[in-house]
Amino acid sequence: MPRPPRIEQFSADEVCVVHCVQRCIRRAWLAGVDPVSGVDYSFRKEWIRRRMEALASVFAVDVLSYAIMSNHIHQILRNRPDVCAHWSDEEVAIRWLRVFPGRRMEEHLAEPTENDVKTLARDKERLAEVRRRLSDVSWFMRALSEPIARMANKQDECTGHFWEGRFKAQRIVDEAGLLACSMYVDLNPVRAAITGGPEGCQFTSAHDRAEGEKGAKVDSAAFDLKPIPTEEAGRRVRETPVEKLRDEHKAKRRNPTGRRILRDAWLSPLTLKPNVLSADAEVHAEGVRSSDRGFLNLSWKDYWSLLCWTADQAIEVAEAKVPEALAKRLSQLGIDVSMWRDLVWNWQPYFGKSVCVGRPESMKQHAEQTGRHHYRGQASGAACFA
Repeated sequence: MPRPPRIEQFSADEVCVVHCVQRCIRRAWLAGVDPVSGVDYSFRKEWIRRRMEALASVFAVDVLSYAIMSNHIHQILRNRPDVCAHWSDEEVAIRWLRVFPGRRMEEHLAEPTENDVKTLARDKERLAEVRRRLSDVSWFMRALSEPIARMANKQDECTGHFWEGRFKAQRIVDEAGLLACSMYVDLNPVRAAITGGPEGCQFTSAHDRAEGEKGAKVDSAAFDLKPIPTEEAGRRVRETPVEKLRDEHKAKRRNPTGRRILRDAWLSPLTLKPNVLSADAEVHAEGVRSSDRGFLNLSWKDYWSLLCWTADQAIEVAEAKVPEALAKRLSQLGIDVSMWRDLVWNWQPYFGKSVCVGRPESMKQHAEQTGRHHYRGQASGAACFA
């Protein structure tokens, strides 16, 4: 059965959670140690992480979980048109122009001016389309993938594809599916035998959250959301040598706002706030992510405990039991506790080829909404849910 059109999986006009997978061409290790040449490209993982962090500061898209591997990346994204609706026209314009300046860097160094922002804000038809794109998962992935490919090709002095094609998408339709998928993503390095436990899983959301809990900080990659005065921009272009402008721009890209933030500050909070209505957009005001809304009814402490326990079950042990407190929470979500380990570690056989993830009844409901009878994986995954 062919994969359904993206418009049937998710829409920029409604809040939805999507598991995205982007692979390097021919699954080559273009962000790790090349087994043929022996060249280590692992530093590109930081390129990808910083680009995700930068985009999280301008798009109305929450990054819930991620894992950057040597030949592919996983992300769980939640688009937020409700957040985007709260932004003023000028905010939408500067956010868009920071990512898509629409002119060559050699001329103006991609710095949007106050006049650029006002011009876009006055074009209501164009602005409406831009506002929609800022809450579109596909445009987020496009803004992530293209610059990484260009940077890698420039470094390797070659042309051609870096990614094998468009990203694979799976719609996550309930909290049970979201918890299992998030654990699957965070444990990718353990599954690949790169490390023995979550504490060593660098370039994952779990690692960032654990470091953030310890107070670890990094230079923020968030875009500067203040346009430069038009007169100042003109003066700089006229009076400053191009080489100096390039150097200044390169230095600013390392830390556009000059701030240091907690390692996980750009990620969506893990825990949903109690007594907060689902209609509340919880717009973030500090410029490093789109919203302050969590995504699981689980504390970070409990999530980390469950993650570590699941990581220890790399080899299936019949008598291994989920800690009682965590088992109760899994049961509340409708997950068969005895199948939890199997669900996370054998994710690919259950949902690897599915375009929808969740409990069977949730998948069936979404299938009916899109005019289908069922989704692939709906029957095989049923064994893991109560």
